[in-house]
Parts: sequence; C-alpha cells; structure tokens
Amino acid sequence: MSDFPVNPLVLIGVGSSFAFSGLFYHLYQEKKEELKKLKEIPIFRPDQHLVKVLRASPHKRLQYVAVEGLIQADGEPLASQFVPRCFGVIQKIAVEEHWKYWNSLSKTWNSRTMNRKETNNTVPFSLVSPGAYIADLYVKVQNPLEASGCDLERVYFKVRRAEEGLANVMLQGLSGEKPVAIEESEELLRVGSTLTGFGEVVLEGGQVMRLQAPQDGRRYILVPTDYRSFIDRHERSANMWKMLTAVTGITGATLLAKVIHGLVGKQDDKSK
Repeated sequence: MSDFPVNPLVLIGVGSSFAFSGLFYHLYQEKKEELKKLKEIPIFRPDQHLVKVLRASPHKRLQYVAVEGLIQADGEPLASQFVPRCFGVIQKIAVEEHWKYWNSLSKTWNSRTMNRKETNNTVPFSLVSPGAYIADLYVKVQNPLEASGCDLERVYFKVRRAEEGLANVMLQGLSGEKPVAIEESEELLRVGSTLTGFGEVVLEGGQVMRLQAPQDGRRYILVPTDYRSFIDRHERSANMWKMLTAVTGITGATLLAKVIHGLVGKQDDKSK
C-alpha cells in the first residue's frame, strides 16, 4: 500500500462525487424539461374568456389546458364526521388498529397494524372564479378520483389508547397478542379551497364547461393549490437538483485537484 501514491478512499471520493454530479444533472435536466412543458400549457379561469376561447376552438374543446378555480359542490357537500362546519367534495376516512404480539424468539413485544378500514366518498363538484358569489359560469370536474396529484387535507387525526380491561388481559394470555391503540383520520378536499386541474376542457352547451381526462394520453392532474404555487414548487425542485449538481461537481473537482497537486509535489521531490 505504501507504493501506491494516492489514498484509495480519496479516489473513491472523487469518483463518487462525479457520479452523483452526473446523476443530479440528469435529474435537473428532466425536471427542467418538465417545467418547460408545464409553462407551455395555457392557463384559464372559469370565466367568460374561457367560454369565448372554447366557442372559437374546433369541436368546442381544448385538448390540454390548466383551469384554476375555487371548489364548489354541485349539490349538498360532504360534512366532516369529526369537525363541525367543515365541508368537502372528496372525503377519506381511515381507521386502523395497532396491536402488539409476543415474539418468543427475541423475547420482545413487536408492533403491527391490522384491520385497516378506509371509506372514500365523493360528490359532484365544479370550479368557479374567485369572487363569483353567483356562479353562473363554472367548470364541472369529471371523475376526480381518476386524476393524479389530488392530495387531500387532513382535518382530523386521533389515536385512542386501548383500555386495559379483563378481556384484553385474557386475550393477551391466550394468543400472545394485545391491542394497543385505534388510529382515526379524516382527509377532505374542502369546499372553497383552490384547485388547479390539468386536462381537456369541453363546452357542453351554452356556458356549461367540463374538465375531463385528456384523450391524447396525457396525465389528468388535479392539484389542491393555485397554478403559481404549483409552478413554484417545480422550480424549487429543479433548483435543488441544480445546486446538488454544482456542489458534488465542485467537491469532485477539488478532490481531484488535490490528488494531482500531491502527485506533482511527489514527482518534484523525487527529481530533487
């Protein structure tokens, strides 16, 4: 090892730095291209301008656009089962049990989750322009559960501890298992919140518009935020990959420069 002029760990560090730099640069280019395509998508609101554009379009449809608006239930909204005066159009309620079981090999109690029950509800809803108290113009959202990106807001979460009763003690003795807690949660796509949908928009008749999954194979996306915040999130992601590319590249170059400097110094010493 003493005959080898460079520490192998340093060489591994140089190679790893350049490898990660290349990977991060590839991810940056992918995110940059994705961001470019997103910015090319026309953005509309449910207003008279969108109606005019649709009427002037072939077959009264726009193949792939973004529509930003406030969520409004077409009929009666879904009421939260846990939070008063909280309403939504998509609702997910999950209940799961946390148990512990005795592991005879390790002589310890291990945890596991079981009996998970999930209920999903939805009602028809539309997007309206902010400030439209009487929404005579709106875009109906078709099949929202088929869209991607629609993260719901958690409005309720509670963990209820299991009671240490006689029945649980007997169950623990017989089966080596015992209930620990029951976890309840509720998520909603709330009425009045902002939603941006990416898909195909069709003018059904008069001024009734519909947002639906595109027929050209592109993704049907619903994001519970405004368009600007959605783009900002992608820009932050692209900048993160760009920064990591620079940091790992500079680290690799610095290590490589030190290796070369050390080798040149040793050659100078030998020549003397």
